[in-house]
Formats: sequence, C-alpha cells, structure tokens
Amino acid sequence: MRGRWPQPPGRRLPAGPGHRRGQRQRRHSGLGTARLAARAVIVSDERRALFIHIPKTGGASVEQVLRETLPDARTVGKERHPRLRRALQLDPGLAPYWTFGFVRNPWARMWSWWSMIDRWNRRLGPASGKPQTETDGTRAGNRLWRAVAEYADFEEFVLRGTEEIPRLAMTQRSFLHAGGKEADFTGRTEHLARDLAVVQEHLGLPVVAPPRRNSWSKGPWQEAYTAASRARIAEVYAEDIEAYGYEFR
Repeated sequence: MRGRWPQPPGRRLPAGPGHRRGQRQRRHSGLGTARLAARAVIVSDERRALFIHIPKTGGASVEQVLRETLPDARTVGKERHPRLRRALQLDPGLAPYWTFGFVRNPWARMWSWWSMIDRWNRRLGPASGKPQTETDGTRAGNRLWRAVAEYADFEEFVLRGTEEIPRLAMTQRSFLHAGGKEADFTGRTEHLARDLAVVQEHLGLPVVAPPRRNSWSKGPWQEAYTAASRARIAEVYAEDIEAYGYEFR
C-alpha cells in the first residue's frame, strides 16, 4: 500500500469489533489469493474445453449454461475465480484445451462489482446493523465483500480498494494468459449472447441464450465516476483498455 488515507467525515463504520484501520490493512494482505468455496473454472474433457471465469463479466450466466449442456462438466481446484496460470498449475493436462473467457469494460465492471457488494452490505452486511460473522456464505459474504464493506462509497472503493486489495487490481487479461498460452476466444460481456453462441457452436452445443444472473448495477455507470476515479481505473486497467479497445463510454 502506498501512503495513508484520511478518514472522510461522516464515514459509515461497520458494526462490531475488529474494524479499525490497522486491523483492516493487515487483513487485506491475503485477499488476492483467498480460497473460497464457490465458482471455479469449468472443464469438459470430452470437448477439450476450458472456461476461465473472470469476476463480474457475466460468468455466472455462462457457467450455468455450460453446466446444463456439458454432461461431463467439472471444475479444477477449490479457488474462487482462478486465473489460467493457476488452472494449468493445478492440472497441466489442460494446456492444449480450447480456452475461452469473457471480458468487460473496466469502468462498467468496477461499478457493477461495487453495486453487488454494496447491496449485500446494506441488506445483510455491516451497514445493515445485523450481527456479523467471519464465516463465508450467502449471509456473511466472503473476505473480499467484508473488506469492501469498510469503504465509505464507490470513490473510496476505486481509489483505495485498487491499492489495498490485490483482487481488485487484477487485470482481466491476466486471467486469460499464462506464459506462452493465450485464451483461444475472448468474448465480450457487452455482447454476451452473441459471443456465447460462438462458443456453443465451436463446441458443438445447442445455442442457448444465457440467463440473466447477478445483475446489480442500476443507472448509467458513467455518472458514478469522478475525474479521479475515472483516471484511476484507466491506470490500473491500462492493459485491458489497450488489449480490448475499451473506452469510457
């Protein structure tokens, strides 16, 4: 972490003990590699295919379709959202498999990520005033959600979160390449149904429209940004912006 941030006036503080800044900073150090029992990569050995699920890119919808249409669908490891490099470490035999994933406009993605966590925080998390636990689950969230709940607003989530929480600063491209191997197909969340159809046709699967899952953000995401937060996303996700041609629009 580079530097310290002053606490803004009127900041919302989570309920319960153990939320002081020093404790928060120590907990954040391991968030980038936390293991949680949730979604993982999807593998089909019959079709020699590997799906890498990048957070907040429509992956839950893609995963549901794959599980329903691939009888042999399996996962690798127990990590939440492992990158391609990690998947190959866990199962080197996947290296020749046809690999695919989906990416999203970085500014829209971060607003969606914040909206999802903030909704949980207000309904069930520290901001709700309800008793909190450290056990991962639907009600308690996970380590990432509990850490993000300590930020006062979206601005702080962007400016501080990308400094303090490694997971928030991982570029999408870093999920889809490992050494000399790149994803064979990169779809766009902005055209999820169209690009998922490309995957389905390549794998010889019926073309099924993806369900709408985990859609939390409301209103134009552009309105959520200040000049500072907009510039911060451009800096952190410069690799994605260059690789996939995204703009702030």
